[in-house]
Amino acid sequence: MDHADFVKHLRIEYTALRAAAEAAGPDAPVPTCPGWTVRDLVDHLGRTHAWTLKALTTPPDGPRPDFPERPTEWRELLDWWTAAATEMADTLAGTTSNTPAWTFAGPATFGFWSRRQAHETAIHRLDAEHALHGDGVPSLLFDVEFAADGVDELLGVVSPYVSGRKPVERAGRLLFHAADAGRAWEVRLTPGEPPVVGPVTDSGTDEDATLAGTANALYRAVWGRPSGAIASGDRSLLDSLPRP
Repeated sequence: MDHADFVKHLRIEYTALRAAAEAAGPDAPVPTCPGWTVRDLVDHLGRTHAWTLKALTTPPDGPRPDFPERPTEWRELLDWWTAAATEMADTLAGTTSNTPAWTFAGPATFGFWSRRQAHETAIHRLDAEHALHGDGVPSLLFDVEFAADGVDELLGVVSPYVSGRKPVERAGRLLFHAADAGRAWEVRLTPGEPPVVGPVTDSGTDEDATLAGTANALYRAVWGRPSGAIASGDRSLLDSLPRP
């Protein structure tokens, strides 16, 4: 996938997320984010999108941007989020993937942010749908290539970064297999070290735990959302993978 694809997905997922959030209402609980209401979800996304917008204008070697202040009244919060999300997407769309920018991990480019915010918004769109529909979420299938990329980003970028504050405590080898995408990942866990993702070794026959299914199912599962992916081996080892 390229930079333009991610910006396109970002716009689509934002639009669907806002519609679900408004329909659910600010006080609806978000079952996939225990302790959160839809207001908390919108607050999080608004701050994240506005903060990303600041990062896009911060030099790669500049200081970490501060999180912006935001309104507390529901309608004002929604409108503030919309303005931030729209300007962020427009800013990303107006330049190339290799345009320099401050980032917290990975390449210091706009391409990092288009990918990061496309997946951040998609996963939280799923949360908003669960808040609106509960267990009866209508069929929501993410594009196979996009979902597989979301697995790749979580395993290769987000999880190693998160391990800085949620250190790995278990040792083992994990296999993730998205059959419909024709992709597989092996993750090696070592206590106190960031997870290491790479190609599958030894034909994937001696892994300590495996998670398999469609790319859509794996995408949800690695982000800790309800999923039809099938786990085998030591499930507790899969659960120990650092994630936000």
